[in-house]
Amino acid sequence: MIKSKKIAGLLFAFALLGSASVFAQTQLPQQQQQTVEVDVSDEELSKFADAYQKIRMVNQQAQQEMAKKVEDSGFDIQRFNEIHQASLDPNTEVDATEDELTKHKEVVSEIEGMQGEFQKEMENAISEEGLDVARYEKIAMALQTDTELQQRLQQLMQG
Repeated sequence: MIKSKKIAGLLFAFALLGSASVFAQTQLPQQQQQTVEVDVSDEELSKFADAYQKIRMVNQQAQQEMAKKVEDSGFDIQRFNEIHQASLDPNTEVDATEDELTKHKEVVSEIEGMQGEFQKEMENAISEEGLDVARYEKIAMALQTDTELQQRLQQLMQG
């Protein structure tokens, strides 16, 4: 099972910051990052590539739905992001009106409520390709440091 809070939080961050990278979902902080050696067959890497593509589609859909929630609340995406980034940093004072802070909290709550469904869709995308979530995460972690594996994946996805 994917650590749902971790993935959900990162999915939320991706949506707000506009990143489409799913590899970063399993990225460790720099000081904890270590080389993960994993033996991946071409067949398994192909399954990973297909699952990755499906997850990207889920992520794009999630970003669109989250952006719509933000816009429907009357927020400009950029302003919402500014408030959200400041609210995540305890050393930063949030420069927002009471109304903006209240609206921000409501939108964050709504978005968090949506994340369980996106989480389930991502897990389904992985299992539909014949991988389990733990194996998918292990390959994704290995891809962060294994340049040969990265090149194999790129070739698969371009071919």
